[in-house]
Amino acid sequence: QVQLVESGGGLVQAGGSLRLSCAASGSISSIYSMGWYRQAPGKQREWVAGISSSGSTNYANSVKGRFTISSDNAKNTVYLQMNSLKPEDTAVYSCNADVRTYYSERYNAWGQGTQVSVSS
Repeated sequence: QVQLVESGGGLVQAGGSLRLSCAASGSISSIYSMGWYRQAPGKQREWVAGISSSGSTNYANSVKGRFTISSDNAKNTVYLQMNSLKPEDTAVYSCNADVRTYYSERYNAWGQGTQVSVSS
């Protein structure tokens, strides 16, 4: 079983910045990719950014140029640097990992989420 724990959320004013972290732990054999999703109340979960084990990154159009995803493979940790935050960025941000453990086949693990609130 893989556990993902997010941190770094909070309340900021529009134009501000936050840096989210997500650390994966457990009997990890391989992490193929990690990413960030967000979900506002009443809306479906939206993909935000992803990074592969090789370091290749991708972003949703809504955050390109403002957010940066990075990872520390040795720590099994992914980060999301969020700059120029907008009220529409307000959501619960969840970490995702495409992982394989020593005892399981490849599957998607999810963290519990961290709240990001951006005031206008």
